[in-house]
Amino acid sequence: MKLSEMRFLVAEDHEFQRKTLVRALQGLGALHILEAADGHEALACFHNAPQAIDIIICDLDMPNMDGMEFIRHVGETGTKASIILTSALDRNLISSVETMTQAYGINLLGAIEKPATPQKLQDLIKRHGTSAPRPAAAQAAIPEAEIVEALDKAQFEPFFQPKVDLVKGEVVGAEALARWHHPQRGMVPPNAFIRVLENKGLIDKLTWIMVDRSAAACAAWRRQGLSLTVSVNLSPKSLDDPALADRITELVQKRGLQPRDMILEITESAAMTDVARALENLARLRVKGFGLSIDDYGTGYSSMQQLARIPFTELKIDQSFVTDAAAHPQRGVMLESSIDMAHKLGLKVVAEGVETRADWNQLKRIGCSLAQGYFIAKPMPAAEFVDWALEWTPPE
Repeated sequence: MKLSEMRFLVAEDHEFQRKTLVRALQGLGALHILEAADGHEALACFHNAPQAIDIIICDLDMPNMDGMEFIRHVGETGTKASIILTSALDRNLISSVETMTQAYGINLLGAIEKPATPQKLQDLIKRHGTSAPRPAAAQAAIPEAEIVEALDKAQFEPFFQPKVDLVKGEVVGAEALARWHHPQRGMVPPNAFIRVLENKGLIDKLTWIMVDRSAAACAAWRRQGLSLTVSVNLSPKSLDDPALADRITELVQKRGLQPRDMILEITESAAMTDVARALENLARLRVKGFGLSIDDYGTGYSSMQQLARIPFTELKIDQSFVTDAAAHPQRGVMLESSIDMAHKLGLKVVAEGVETRADWNQLKRIGCSLAQGYFIAKPMPAAEFVDWALEWTPPE
């Protein structure tokens, strides 16, 4: 959508700063701008606008109704509008409100520390309409019976998101992510079916489909001269099976792949279900030669304990610590500390959620090993992945 077609709402109690924002938007080409001096007025404008608002520019510290309450009310409407936060408050506080905004289901374009300049506004406005779709909760639910039938018919397949060496600029592997190739609905994302399969105790069956097809794909890549690894998520239920290591080794080798070429990703919660059984299986998988990755590191309650007791070879830092880390001091400190600790433990580090060049540059600067995210590439089918990997050139 052209900027001249977008509809803006500027919520700012300071009249001079509000007028400055309006003039900046007009200078960028905006033609449809509503103004409000506090949250109450902004909410009335939002509800009574003749056409849906596309972007809200919102101050946080406003009288009568502050920006946080206004954002909550907007989120409850299920709006498709995006928000840009503006504030002169502490950066850590702004970061907290950013997280709150996203938790309310609102598309956050970013935050600007006052004064807001036309360039800063333009950079964030460009993000409107390019974000990922809303979670499955906001989408039409697919009947459970249909999901179970799809599993029986093995309609699920892996898409592959590249993992790139930040120092060498080379593609070194890919993570397999489940997708449902529905005959009528097209390609269905995992948030539409994973929870159903978990609740019905069927997630292990999906795991084995993913292991089998990912091993076959990786073996094919290696035959084409691509010396890559493939990462597959291991379900918590799989760790209860004492025959797991032998079974997965046999399956992988049957597909022409060696255990050393596959990395099994385990979430912190998965490794805490039946500790003794999980540790037995994970130790045996390492003996067989599989790599082990702790997934979503930093989001659990005992991350350091897990690193101390499980023979991991790789640490994947959750995207919540990676995306826009350069603009969030607290996030940046935790990211750098995690990378430093992992290196001292002899682990490779994968940063998930690399969305921009700034994320890429930040990770290179602080010595991260590997990166994964939309800035590099979105998940893609196995055949497309080969062509992409052969043509990949790192950003200069």
